[in-house]
Amino acid sequence: MGHTRRTLHALATLPLLLAATACSMLAEAEEEPSGAAGDFEMVVLAMPDWTGGQATAAVAAHVLENELDVPVELRRGDQETSWDQLASGGVDAILEDWGALPDRRELYVERKGNVTDAGPLGITGGVGWYVTRQFAEAHPEVLHAENLNAFADDLDGELLHADPFYATRDEEILDELGLDLRPVAVGSEEALLTEVTRSSLVGTPTLTYLWEPHWVFTEADLTEVELPDPQAAYYPDIELRKYLNTYFLDHGGQAAAFLRDFTLTASEQNAVARLVAEEGYTPRAAAEEWASHHPERVQEWLNADGQALGG
Repeated sequence: MGHTRRTLHALATLPLLLAATACSMLAEAEEEPSGAAGDFEMVVLAMPDWTGGQATAAVAAHVLENELDVPVELRRGDQETSWDQLASGGVDAILEDWGALPDRRELYVERKGNVTDAGPLGITGGVGWYVTRQFAEAHPEVLHAENLNAFADDLDGELLHADPFYATRDEEILDELGLDLRPVAVGSEEALLTEVTRSSLVGTPTLTYLWEPHWVFTEADLTEVELPDPQAAYYPDIELRKYLNTYFLDHGGQAAAFLRDFTLTASEQNAVARLVAEEGYTPRAAAEEWASHHPERVQEWLNADGQALGG
């Protein structure tokens, strides 16, 4: 009888022992250090349409993959789509935002809080109108926007653009200044740069919308047209910024810390972008080539605030 009672007691306590063991194993698993990307098996970075932004994303991806052993997807998309995916978690980071979508920032950063402003990238961007230097030297008055009507025929009545979906204020500016010019999108950044470089080489009168930093200024001889006051209201200087999905920032481990602290200079970006645009490298290959010649810069990123290497 006593034997039976002990047997029943052992059987009754078995589920409790199994449950305790399971809880202990779960606790140990939770205490085990996660990978460099925390809760994430892969990091997804927004890949913009413009070459400079692609260079930025590719350099960050190179460091994540080769130094922190974190797989990275570079996801292409327009600015609106990238912001929406950032908020939903489909994208983990936008590393070069030009402030073209203040409504998205207000909605996702300020109101919902599912996106976090991760600070400046380290580059100040600028947008403006440019003509070839040869034309400017022959007609210096063209460098003042209010005089452009006198050269509308020389310029074929066009203000060249790249992608038709790029956000600009040019139609508004042309209308306010009463200029007989129209924005003409040539289809892509590559097509625009081909036209600008050709015009610079042969001296063809060309008026184009462009932004800085941009590698093309090292290849084409261009002069900026002065917009009338308030020029800053039309195209103010822009501190390029990074944005991270808030959950990723909190749970993305060393990868999130690296992206939060990541900075890039204009000259660094231009060097990588030029490899893509001029020498035919893919963005990833260009980033690898550039990083191989700048190991000290890579180490500087990894050591930032002692975060990226688990310090």
